[in-house]
Amino acid sequence: MTDVSFHYDRKSPVLKHCSLEMKPGEIVALIGKSGSGKSTMLRLISGLESPVEGRISIFDQVVNDKQVDIKPNERQVGMVFQDYALFPHLSVKQNVRYGISHLGKNDQEIIIDEMLELVGLSNKKNQYPHELSGGQQQRVAIARALARKPKILLLDEPFSNLDLSLRIQIRNDLSLILKKQGISCLFATHDIHDARHFAHRIIHLEDGLIVSEEKCL
Repeated sequence: MTDVSFHYDRKSPVLKHCSLEMKPGEIVALIGKSGSGKSTMLRLISGLESPVEGRISIFDQVVNDKQVDIKPNERQVGMVFQDYALFPHLSVKQNVRYGISHLGKNDQEIIIDEMLELVGLSNKKNQYPHELSGGQQQRVAIARALARKPKILLLDEPFSNLDLSLRIQIRNDLSLILKKQGISCLFATHDIHDARHFAHRIIHLEDGLIVSEEKCL
């Protein structure tokens, strides 16, 4: 993103002239207090919100500026929300299928099996979200996001609802998955420990401004 600003009203800017570049396969953390603009930045990249100024590109493809506004489902972006946003009335398999329903049935089955194996849930495909643990629900949400073969995965507070041992396991597993798939990842967190153990680079946000950056791995 280049020189991106966003506000709901002019008196309360949420992001102010933010610029951020990522390399293919890079994991970048956005860290800051609640209201600093982390989640808004993810929503802008995903297409759920539109900036009032600036340009958003995803690996050389412009997805939003004054002339262009590509729909969210055409941006090659996968997003996992903080509450996972799984459909409670759909099985694990059906939840993963949701983002790829435009494909042929055989292609859908191949991708579903591949993604559930990737996140270690092949034996849970016919279960429903309420029958799963928090960590398993998160894995389903990740599988659904990855099923679309995104170039970048966006995660909003991905480890905040997990206990310490599970968050370490999920962090390690997800890092391996991203590396195996060659997918970049941008994630919002308020936890500096998660950021330093998972990201290659940390961007610090404060009141809608990028105030500093640090390298990790």
